[in-house]
Amino acid sequence: MKKTLLTFVFIFAAVGVLSAHDMFLRLDSFFLEPDSEATVSLLNGTFVNSENAITRDRMIDVSIVGPDTEVVHPDPAQWRDEDNTAKLDFTTGEAGTYTIGVSTAPNMIELTAEEFNDYLLHDGVLDILELRKNEKDLDEPARERYAKHVKAIVQVGEEHSYGYDARLGHPVELVPLQNPYDLRASDTLQVLFLKDGEPMAGQIIYASYVGFERKAFQPNNQREAVQTTTDINGVARIRLDEPGHWYVRLIHMVKVDEPDADYVSNWATLTFEVR
Repeated sequence: MKKTLLTFVFIFAAVGVLSAHDMFLRLDSFFLEPDSEATVSLLNGTFVNSENAITRDRMIDVSIVGPDTEVVHPDPAQWRDEDNTAKLDFTTGEAGTYTIGVSTAPNMIELTAEEFNDYLLHDGVLDILELRKNEKDLDEPARERYAKHVKAIVQVGEEHSYGYDARLGHPVELVPLQNPYDLRASDTLQVLFLKDGEPMAGQIIYASYVGFERKAFQPNNQREAVQTTTDINGVARIRLDEPGHWYVRLIHMVKVDEPDADYVSNWATLTFEVR
């Protein structure tokens, strides 16, 4: 690893975790009863806290895919805001495995060089951080156009089914290759990363679970349980070390030469529960 990047890593370890701004879909329990009322929260911040509620006009796709693979788009009136969190109230159908997805419209952010470098390091966009070092851009501010695309896999009743591997056509997407509810703690989940519908190799992937940050010993000051990279087929392998609420996340970013943007990023997360 290059000297400059090592310096950043040292600074990161010294100052600790900065404020994150990921997006996740999370339920109190990912195990629901058939034909029952349920609520899913759209967290914009961390996996446990939301910094603000996403407005409806930014949601360009909201989809629920059930075991029959039929896609339902909930009415915007089913959303409500509570405690800085957008919440979707919906009714489950028959038993099976469901996918819930939300895709947001692009937004813009402008950051100083220091802010952008810190954000790349904190959120693990190490390929772009290394690119900025190699191109001597570490002192350059950045204009970034970003969008976020999130999915949750939910188990309704006891019958496992298709629906877990639904492809929603988002610009970036994480697709589990096994039903997460067929797995238990210590099993490995294979996740396919799609960019514009095509598998993509070499993408850095992170995964973790609620409670990992409270472990007494975390090797190398890591703040998430798993860091891996997609293989030649676009597949990442996530060892599910503990039961509980899990997420898989990534940020796919590219440098661009556009009048209003220097970088374009698409964020993806996948959430589920491990028994």
